[in-house]
Amino acid sequence: MGTRISGLASGMDVDTLVKDLMKAERMPVDKLFQKKKLIEFQRDDYREMNKHLKELDTFIFEGISRQSSFLKKTSTSSNEAVITGVANGQGGTQKVTFDSVSLATSRSWIGSEVTIPDTRESSKLSTLVHTLPEKVMLTLNKPSGEHTSLALLIDPEKESIASFMQKISQSELGVSAFYDESTKKVAMMSKETGQGFSLHTTDEKTEALFKKLGFSMTASELIGSVESKDGKDAAFSVNGLAMTRSSNVFSIGGLTVTLKNNTTTPVTVTTSNDTNSVFDTIVNFVERYNQTIDKVNKKIAEPRFRDFAPLTDEQRKGLSEKEAQQWDEKAKSGMLQRDSLLANGLATLRTNLYKTVQHSERDFQQLTSIGIQTTSNYLEKGKLVIDRDKLRQAIEKSPEAVMKLFTNNSTVDGEKGIAQVMRQTIATTIQQVEAKAGNVLRTNQQFVLGKQLNDMDSRMKAFTERLKEVESRYYKQFTAMEKAVQRSNQQSVYLSQQFSNGR
Repeated sequence: MGTRISGLASGMDVDTLVKDLMKAERMPVDKLFQKKKLIEFQRDDYREMNKHLKELDTFIFEGISRQSSFLKKTSTSSNEAVITGVANGQGGTQKVTFDSVSLATSRSWIGSEVTIPDTRESSKLSTLVHTLPEKVMLTLNKPSGEHTSLALLIDPEKESIASFMQKISQSELGVSAFYDESTKKVAMMSKETGQGFSLHTTDEKTEALFKKLGFSMTASELIGSVESKDGKDAAFSVNGLAMTRSSNVFSIGGLTVTLKNNTTTPVTVTTSNDTNSVFDTIVNFVERYNQTIDKVNKKIAEPRFRDFAPLTDEQRKGLSEKEAQQWDEKAKSGMLQRDSLLANGLATLRTNLYKTVQHSERDFQQLTSIGIQTTSNYLEKGKLVIDRDKLRQAIEKSPEAVMKLFTNNSTVDGEKGIAQVMRQTIATTIQQVEAKAGNVLRTNQQFVLGKQLNDMDSRMKAFTERLKEVESRYYKQFTAMEKAVQRSNQQSVYLSQQFSNGR
């Protein structure tokens, strides 16, 4: 670019003149900028609607599309201080009576009194055994045939009886251990209940240590004193059938049972359908569906303010922050007004909700049969309303039929559950919207509005380059004018001087 002479000769504000001239020249670029912003607004609104649809799809998937949501059970015990039961959903409604309950107990190993020398170091293991093992080797054999082994590192000079017992308890051996200073005895107990646990040492030094801790041994098996007891399996009868279990917590007939106390008095655990949970699952679905279609309906009914084009940077400078915010709200409004993709998606969803699901029970093959229908108020545009009493009665009468209405899995259209059909419709709508507006993982070249944005960028770039040339031309023209004015001024001064000299 050549040298610019900005009004020195003519006295004109050339920079301002060029700036004003460029405003007119820049108008087509501003129009392109505004069109680009409108496309971006539309893209963002599409993606926001897709976000709501995906959230609805996830809600359906985690709720009414799962059979487990309809198979929940509740259980009550006639004496919860003795027995409690939690239904796991695998069994039907039932009454189970437990009688003659005897709890499972753990295997215990109790040593005889430990003879400790009367020294200041009396708590140290080294006072009991002159040559301590660096590793204590123990194995716990279980009734199941499994076993766990322990190789416990100890410091012979520092390890106390109490700290040694604590390390055993904290290990993965499966045994709790402690030293009682009042009785001077070591006590150990299997963490699991049941009959048939045994504890073994696997080297001579470990055996010698436990003998000093008051335990007798039989062929490397830890026996203990006469206070030691073998564990017992839980014993009880269920509806008259005698049973045993190694644990006080077990499953039977779709019920997870916890035995808490011995008893000779019968205790009944009753399992029934969890009507409240199923009811809440369906009500929550209806509420989420209504929230979603309300957001989409409001978006496609939003008014369009065509007189409020997106603000350019120059226009924004002339407004206050509040004025710019209000302008932006109107400029962004109505980007999806009467949008066919979303309107068709909602219409198909409404059709899905009217459909008949052909399954085993004819009385529960439509939503209306369980008390759910669309509102009669046309202004609410297809929202669902619930007859709560009718819904609860349907769940209590036939929970399996209500479940099939929503979850029936089939490749035949007329037999597909409402959840399956709705998820297919939502997936199709989301795919169509993404083809037009993309998502965060797609490049502009992979969706319709993105290609339009790329085209706008290319046109704006080309026009911007042209504007630079126009601006340069204006400055050249003004510079030429300034030079001409300067020459004219110089000639005028020369002539004036000549006339003055000729007097």
